[in-house]
Amino acid sequence: LQWSSPPEAIERFKSQEIWFPPPQFYEFCRLCNFSSLGELHKFSSERALEGCERWMPVMLNASDGNIQLLPGDELYPEDPDYTGEKKIIMSTDKKVEDLMKEGSTFHRIVIKNMYNFAVCVNIQAKYKHMNPLMINCDSSDYNSKL
Repeated sequence: LQWSSPPEAIERFKSQEIWFPPPQFYEFCRLCNFSSLGELHKFSSERALEGCERWMPVMLNASDGNIQLLPGDELYPEDPDYTGEKKIIMSTDKKVEDLMKEGSTFHRIVIKNMYNFAVCVNIQAKYKHMNPLMINCDSSDYNSKL
């Protein structure tokens, strides 16, 4: 075990010293908004009674990568498959970069490969939540329109 701050954990992920799945990457990016545990505690205490929302990432397979779509994204389905029973697979022949250029309302995690994620969010978080910092693990400029 090793204790790391969220920015340190992300740097270790970028350098491929450690790996964590996209949902944890997203949460580390959210935690980067807070400079101390006390600041996080204050935020969570003030926000605690606001409510929460059930999320189910929906995978969109592109020709050169994947995008995990989250609620509020313009490509997120109206009726997501919460149980996996429908076995819905969203796919496109377009490249990730083209999908990013064409879009305007983002709440997604772009996955180019196992160590190359980008969090792209330009929607208002619900229930007074904090949006993640948009962190990109490579030099591609997915955030150029944001």
